[in-house]
Amino acid sequence: MKSITIKGSERESVGKAATRTARNAGMVPCVLYGGDQPVHFIAEDKAFKNLVYTPNVHTVVIELAGKTFNAILQDIQFHPVSDAILHIDFYQLHDDKEITMEVPVKVVGNSKGVMAGGVLRLNQRKLKVRALPANLPDFVEADITELEMGNKLYITKLPQDGYKLLQPDNTVIAQVRISRAAMKAAQEAAKAAKAPAKGKKK
Repeated sequence: MKSITIKGSERESVGKAATRTARNAGMVPCVLYGGDQPVHFIAEDKAFKNLVYTPNVHTVVIELAGKTFNAILQDIQFHPVSDAILHIDFYQLHDDKEITMEVPVKVVGNSKGVMAGGVLRLNQRKLKVRALPANLPDFVEADITELEMGNKLYITKLPQDGYKLLQPDNTVIAQVRISRAAMKAAQEAAKAAKAPAKGKKK
């Protein structure tokens, strides 16, 4: 999985006044969990642009005065009016410990059902995976090539190379529905097929 580097500085004071001062200066208060003890730090709000405002997922390299931590974003709080980032929680990664996180679904292939006039519906845009940090995927690939009209792609058909998908086996990832145009054409064809029979005299 790709990573983003966040450079920050540890916080000496974590009180409300210090937090307010940090935010007024364009800094985001953060906490890193998962180590021997929580690490409180701040970083510029613009440093999180490529981490927060993107459909992609990343691991994070946090640099604090010569110390480096590998982590993932665990929780984020936004201002209810301005949508400004108020606070971020990170969780430290360890090479020998599995981690759970959501990754996007990437659709590949040309569905037979879609080419026949069906409409593709993506039921799951993200999936929870569990893996060692080194095996975390950037995305989970969903091949829709063999989906006929009316078919569904279940999670059991997706690859699980080096990671485990945590959703139930009956989870539908995508499906091809009959479009209104195709349904109307089928109905008209059925009516046309019945018309001659009605017109025949016994």
